[in-house]
Amino acid sequence: MPSDPSATQPASGTFETPVDIRWGDMDALRHVNNAVYFSYFEEARVRLFAAMGLDGAAGRYGVLAHASCDFLKPLMYPARVVVGMKLVRVGRSSLELDCWVADAGDPGILHARGRNVLVCTDAATGRPLPWTDADRQALDRCFAA
Repeated sequence: MPSDPSATQPASGTFETPVDIRWGDMDALRHVNNAVYFSYFEEARVRLFAAMGLDGAAGRYGVLAHASCDFLKPLMYPARVVVGMKLVRVGRSSLELDCWVADAGDPGILHARGRNVLVCTDAATGRPLPWTDADRQALDRCFAA
């Protein structure tokens, strides 16, 4: 991916949110279905955007442009996990996040690791919009070390 001249140095902290594993998240093998990990990442993104005040009410929202996940260790019900994100890059209208699913009781135990790229989008036109200074400040607050 070419370098974005408008990209800024991201904040160095993490954004974390707890998620309870639901009975329905399991598959026939009694572990959390692989597709559900993407739902956990989605839940964390929704909570991040709510914390930023970017919930679509102002006619702008974040659209997922890329999602990947490496499955490291099976996750079984019942459990509580922490879904974490680290801001890797903030471009003109995109941002890149490293994501993970960790055991809430022992955050050193990772169950999955992934990457998300999001684009700030105009709700009416679907076209990318640049992040505002207020958005960048909100990101700094959400990812404060």
